[in-house]
Amino acid sequence: MARGKPWTHEELMVAMNLYCKLPFGQLRHGNPLVIEVAEKLGRTPSSLSMKLCNLASLDPYHQARGIKGLSSVSRADKEIWEEFNSDWGRLGIESEEKLQALLGKFGETAQEIEATESRAERKPVAKMPLIAPTGPTEEVTSVKARLGQNFFRKSVLASYNCRCCITGNPIPELLVASHILPWGKYPEQRLNPRNGLCLAQTQDAAFDKGLVTFDEDYRLVLSPYLREFLPNETLARNFLDYGGMQIEMPDKFLPDDGFMLMHREEIFRQ
Repeated sequence: MARGKPWTHEELMVAMNLYCKLPFGQLRHGNPLVIEVAEKLGRTPSSLSMKLCNLASLDPYHQARGIKGLSSVSRADKEIWEEFNSDWGRLGIESEEKLQALLGKFGETAQEIEATESRAERKPVAKMPLIAPTGPTEEVTSVKARLGQNFFRKSVLASYNCRCCITGNPIPELLVASHILPWGKYPEQRLNPRNGLCLAQTQDAAFDKGLVTFDEDYRLVLSPYLREFLPNETLARNFLDYGGMQIEMPDKFLPDDGFMLMHREEIFRQ
């Protein structure tokens, strides 16, 4: 097993992909997925785990919380971090392609990929809807869309430890990687983990339609329109009971304040 060799750009892309998609507590060298990827890269699990921790130390959210990284953070580590953060759309898809090719899974459906990775990580994630391709061009587009959706969904759910940030719902099949800025209107932010919240399906639908939002302190705010349907036991359980409460904060990729402001101003039903 090679030790001490410089990390290539492609290897750093794979490492950054893993950092995004693994829950913060699963960056350890004993994680089965870390072990498998390290072996494919010709590196030790400890070396890959250290690289993941180096990348974690570059996250401004961790820095703000006083989490310090190792002294081995390199210029290349900083460059790959900046590269991803300046172009999530391209790097999310390209890094997903490289990881799947490395693991010999390229061409599988997103559900198959997630099922395999989940078994390795012992951490399930929600499934995503797929659209069947209708021709060569559509097929390529569909594959890239699946890769991007897989990257975004797993990154967001991992940030919140696979729990709805409002209710704490832990059932993978009921969780959604919800976009703060709409997927269709802001394509450049589609794969940005800071444009995501982990929400249960009911809360996701309400957030998407502007029936709820979050204030500057990430506390749940209910729309006057939603309140028109009160009193109602179901609404009380799903929303009223959580009104004014702060979300469960993520372990990484804090929601972008500017995106949250735009949701309040452009989507929320006053």
